Amino acid sequence: MPSRFRRERVLIVGCGDVGLRVARQLGPRVKLLALTSSPQRVPELRARQITPLIGNLDQPATLRRLAGLTTRVVYLAPPPPGENLPDWRRDPRTLALLRALRLRGLPQSLVYGSTSGVYGDCRGEWVSETRPVHPHTPRAQRRVDAETQIRLFGRSGGVRVHTLRIPGIYAPDREGGTPRGRLLKGTPVLAQPDDVYTNHIHADDLARTCLAALWRGKPQRTTHASDDTQLKMGDYFDLAADLYQLPRPPRVARHTAQDALPLMLLSFMSESRRLDNTRLKRELRIRLRYPTVVQGLIDR
Repeated sequence: MPSRFRRERVLIVGCGDVGLRVARQLGPRVKLLALTSSPQRVPELRARQITPLIGNLDQPATLRRLAGLTTRVVYLAPPPPGENLPDWRRDPRTLALLRALRLRGLPQSLVYGSTSGVYGDCRGEWVSETRPVHPHTPRAQRRVDAETQIRLFGRSGGVRVHTLRIPGIYAPDREGGTPRGRLLKGTPVLAQPDDVYTNHIHADDLARTCLAALWRGKPQRTTHASDDTQLKMGDYFDLAADLYQLPRPPRVARHTAQDALPLMLLSFMSESRRLDNTRLKRELRIRLRYPTVVQGLIDR
């Protein structure tokens, strides 16, 4: 049939919480497909009117069936952990997916969910999408590699690819999606002089942004998927504590934090930046439903 009479087929790779929100917002307008490595998820996906495709990004041979199946792709899967990788700077999952998509019938557009961690520490400065990346961690380096692969995929195949650099995702109806658990544990935050700026996006606004980028995002473009909040991390937890009527977390100096905080959390507390979201509003024409975390956290 002529392309104008065909129903769009959208493939979600990495169909977790945000992917399911993308699917819910799309509804019956398109044929939805989702890659999953877990047969146990098949009934859940089918119940949501999503066609499950069994495959594993860590096993490239299982991805061949993806070729030619889809007109658009939302790619939200993270790179693998660094252990046992031949090269810790590379993302083999993105390589495997793009090779499968190249086999036949390239999609029209692809949106990739990356991370704002690719910038490294910016000492609290405002950051636009034109700022050079400077990843400080192996996982951020693998994200940079994935972005590079996807950009080259778009240029070489004429696919309209769009990268979203995503900060902290939150939502009251998302597992672990609010600071409540950390507040109940009494996990410390940095003292004010040592504190770092943090950025946020509500999971529903992120899903809407994925769809906007999928249909009207400029080709080979990068956009910050971030809200308007301007808070340091400790102030964010103080705000949440007040909203939930819980005790504010204790503050610790940076030089003592490594004795009180997990290594993963310390790595987030070593980077400070404020994401400029002008492009999100001007080019993708997103009007945030939750422009700050105040609106998002109290929407329960």
